[in-house]
Amino acid sequence: MKTNRLTNRLNIKLGLVLLLCLCFAAIGEAKISLPYLINDGMVLQRGKAVPIWGTADAGESVTLKFAGKEYQTTAGPDGNWKIMLPAMKAGGPYDMQINDITLHNILIGDVFLCSGQSNMELTVARVMDMFADEINAYENTNIHYLKVPYCYDFNEPQKDIKKAEWQPLDKTHVMGYSALCYFFAKQLYEKTKVPVGIINSSWGGTPIEAWISEEGLQDFPVYTHQKAVYESKELINNIQQIEQARGRAWQIELYKTDKGTHAQTPWYAENYDDSAWQTVDMFSPQWATNGWRPINGVHWFRQQIDLPASWNGKEATLRLGCIVDADSVYVNGKFVGSVAYQYPPRIYNIPKGLLKTGKNQITIRLVSNGGLPSFVKDKPYKLICGTEETNLSQQWKHRIGTEMPQAPSSTAFQNMPIGLYNGMIAPLRNYVFKGTVWYQGESNTGKWKEYASLLKSLMKDWRKTFGMPEMPFYIMELADFMAPDNPGRKGWAALQAQQAKAAEEDPHATLIPNKDTGEWNDIHPLDKKTGGKRLVEAVTQSF
Repeated sequence: MKTNRLTNRLNIKLGLVLLLCLCFAAIGEAKISLPYLINDGMVLQRGKAVPIWGTADAGESVTLKFAGKEYQTTAGPDGNWKIMLPAMKAGGPYDMQINDITLHNILIGDVFLCSGQSNMELTVARVMDMFADEINAYENTNIHYLKVPYCYDFNEPQKDIKKAEWQPLDKTHVMGYSALCYFFAKQLYEKTKVPVGIINSSWGGTPIEAWISEEGLQDFPVYTHQKAVYESKELINNIQQIEQARGRAWQIELYKTDKGTHAQTPWYAENYDDSAWQTVDMFSPQWATNGWRPINGVHWFRQQIDLPASWNGKEATLRLGCIVDADSVYVNGKFVGSVAYQYPPRIYNIPKGLLKTGKNQITIRLVSNGGLPSFVKDKPYKLICGTEETNLSQQWKHRIGTEMPQAPSSTAFQNMPIGLYNGMIAPLRNYVFKGTVWYQGESNTGKWKEYASLLKSLMKDWRKTFGMPEMPFYIMELADFMAPDNPGRKGWAALQAQQAKAAEEDPHATLIPNKDTGEWNDIHPLDKKTGGKRLVEAVTQSF
């Protein structure tokens, strides 16, 4: 009995010792956490004290080693910690060690926040038509770029962005860079020889009120009241589920009733007989309406094109301009690609072995979700094979596959007031910037009268957020859009005037002339190089 008791006591003591060892091991393994901005490849602003921050267990010691110096702090009761680095000269790449974490490839240079909507987001891949040779020939490891992931929140400002990474300007990453940011950073580096960091926090189609905080919108109660409606995440989820179900039902009905897809010989087949189809001018609105409203649903277009023997079996490119709304394309009965919405240029690769000498069949299945379906004028509609080109005819055979009611609308929650500030600007609050580039306004042309006031509120709001009362703002003027006789052109010009008014009334704001880079038939003009050059000229005036 005594032996058993002694054995039990020993087991208990050994268990306690093991438990204590595990506890101390757990304490020893306590790790710090860093926000996604503080990561490999980050660029820190030169000439200013900059914070490095994160979280850890309360009371955890944090040691930071950087550029030959060591800094220490302790996590507070809430687990937050921050270390201020002194102003530093441009340079790098460096490593930074924070406890057991080592960050690599850190640069010190000039960092810019770039924000707005689709013309700020438009990628390098979309401007290759105009600048392919220049882009393919350039890499620069002293330029780093981070795209803030999409996020909206209607309850509170977020502390961190969603997962993201800093990317060097190289062939692996360049196509995902914003085109404007690319040309701005490239030309800025060429002029200053100082590393450049770009944080791009933008979202296509969004209005300015989505980017301002609740406090910043206090003079616009209609927007703060609108935001309150979406504070319930359950409501948002319910709306999304209902709208997604309606959208799926519409798409299913579209597919089921499309005669061209389900015909015994599909209408995209090379040998389909389209002799009974109507011939239409692709740019005429007549095929797109029934006389009093647009025909939504599926429109099929077919065209034969004769090709010389020199094209036989070769790889080629089919250019189909821009199409409203979506399309799927077939060549000689084979599917070659599709685009799901109206804005991107239609550039389809035709693989080797598909084209032949003589007659070749091109078929387009156009889907119209709502509004007037159309082909955009003054865009390229042609086949390209090496150095040879052949233009497509404006005359196409046309037949309706199915007529549908307008597709159900969906709520763009990212467009609601305050949400993007909370999700995509507030998490950047500790980062130090040289200045901000703002390219936005297209989505506010319908309410242009309030735009100058909103833009001034945004600038005041962000300066408070970043603790920079004199933070420079560089406002990209909207590029011209639409034909001069288009009624919508008036609202566009009025908003351009509002941009100028806001810049004129703010001593630390500069309007970057940009209207002359526009294209009448494209809300996303390709020339982002001119705007980048003018940005550099404005920014370097203050150096």
